[in-house]
Amino acid sequence: MNMMRAARLHEIGGSFSIDQIPIPTPGRQEVLVKVEACGLIPNLRNVVTHFPSWYPFLPLPALPATFGLDSAGTVTAVGDGVTAWKPGDRVYVNPGIGCGECRYCRQGEPTRCDSYTFMGYFGFGPGSQAIFERYPHAGYGEYLTAPAANLVRLPDTLSSAQAARLGYLGTAYSAIRKSALRPGQSLLILGATGTLGVGATLLALAFGAARVLVVARDRTALERLVALDPRRVVPVVLGEGGIAGQARRHLPDGVDAMLDTLGAKAPAELSVDAMGAVARGGRIVQIGGVAGPIPIDPHPFMCAQLQYIGSLWFTPTEGEELVGMIGAGLVDLGLLEPRAYPLEQLNEALAAVESQANGFTNFHITHA
Repeated sequence: MNMMRAARLHEIGGSFSIDQIPIPTPGRQEVLVKVEACGLIPNLRNVVTHFPSWYPFLPLPALPATFGLDSAGTVTAVGDGVTAWKPGDRVYVNPGIGCGECRYCRQGEPTRCDSYTFMGYFGFGPGSQAIFERYPHAGYGEYLTAPAANLVRLPDTLSSAQAARLGYLGTAYSAIRKSALRPGQSLLILGATGTLGVGATLLALAFGAARVLVVARDRTALERLVALDPRRVVPVVLGEGGIAGQARRHLPDGVDAMLDTLGAKAPAELSVDAMGAVARGGRIVQIGGVAGPIPIDPHPFMCAQLQYIGSLWFTPTEGEELVGMIGAGLVDLGLLEPRAYPLEQLNEALAAVESQANGFTNFHITHA
């Protein structure tokens, strides 16, 4: 039996250990991928330590389990029902999997499925455990199986290490699409120097935004974003006055859309303040999971025709569109600084990403 190495978690709150487990065999509509790089999620340690008590409605896989959300590598085998992929194809594996049978899955919107699950991370409903059992392998193993429908083809210009960042980029891409941002319009990005925010800034420029208001506390990091396009990127510094007031000094009529990329540790008051910068008829898209609840007065929302939209991850089709933009040179990932760790150093890497993560560093695991 052919074996592979996998970093697996054996107990909640514990460290990952390197185990030898069998290389899986793909099913009829599946592929086997040799993983070359997998992203490091700053929130993973919280997930595997606190989620069972914090968010019991977001199930984890049964332990021991292999984690690892954003995987990129090469197809090495395909099931006998797969025709669009062949060994040697370079791919990103979108880890978001639905049941495949409900009306949302059938219409290409698996993120709306009640059983939607992140392979190698956590799920969103009672049907998640069945999906974990069907797809127990993930990016912190040397090989994984995945539905052929979840693959995104990688161009030669996009390395596996860069593709390991596609989860964050795809999340921002889907959110901008939901914001209905049009060329020449304006967008405010709350938490712009974080991992989600940096990608959102790159994409907003690629979408043709005339003004991108980037909101964060770190003035030096904001200057790095402004340097991308000083004519279009406008910094708004937290702590130097209210967000809405600063934004409306630049754009008195308000911004056309807002992306909230703040994480769970951020105060909800920042989100509420930033909403005051949104123009009448504008859209507010939540992708960061800021600590709630967020108080919203429905009357001004109604009168100003504002929309508050939640956006979860992205579909494989959206991933293909994003990769197409990157391949065409519309999105330059040269801003991202690679920081690679071998699989054996996963625990050290998770400690580093927790304490040193910023939107400009691409933390990832590589398989030798």
